[in-house]
Amino acid sequence: MKQITVFKANGEKAGEITLPEKYFEAQTSEGAVYYAVNAVMTNRRQGNAATKGRSQVNASTRKPWRQKGTGRARAGMRSSPIWRGGGTLFGPQPKDYDVRVPKKVRQIALRSALTAKAAEQDSIGVVESLDFTEPKTRQMVEILENVNAGSRRVLVLTEGYKPLVWKSARNIPFVQVKPFAECNAHDVMLAEKLIIEKNVIEQLEQKSNEGSIPDSEAAPADREE
Repeated sequence: MKQITVFKANGEKAGEITLPEKYFEAQTSEGAVYYAVNAVMTNRRQGNAATKGRSQVNASTRKPWRQKGTGRARAGMRSSPIWRGGGTLFGPQPKDYDVRVPKKVRQIALRSALTAKAAEQDSIGVVESLDFTEPKTRQMVEILENVNAGSRRVLVLTEGYKPLVWKSARNIPFVQVKPFAECNAHDVMLAEKLIIEKNVIEQLEQKSNEGSIPDSEAAPADREE
């Protein structure tokens, strides 16, 4: 079992905590991680590229010139794809790229990502609590510096929805704040360091002992905002 130092918001040490083996020392699956990450990237595609065909172009349907006797090629209408300003032939049309990932695959992918992150040196930090009385970017910067995550791509995982924490970090480049229930393998793999609240680790340990599915794995985490 891996021991992680727990820090207070001011940088002081507040003891140690054990990372649950079920999530941070699990058997990894590169295939599940690839499937989950690829689904997140695919679901970001808007799929709204569209072109007009010859029947949709606003053009006259009158024949440009008579069929025979002019010496020119036959032409039926100005909306033909061979004409400038005419319709597009085989152009893109709106498409839904939505991909759904099975729940068990999301579970395996998230555990694999957390395990891979835990194997890296100084890639996970645990904070005792993140409680803000008002949005303060400076306060959030100080917390990140106290846990040695000032100049890295950071993912902050909170116990639940904490709007003040999110507002305090939204102006900091490469810092993302999410409730653990909305975390997915893509977020974990993209981050260089994870900052996790202590209560999240304790809940994972408790649910790991109970053998139930955590909220983070039951949520449809393969969709992005």
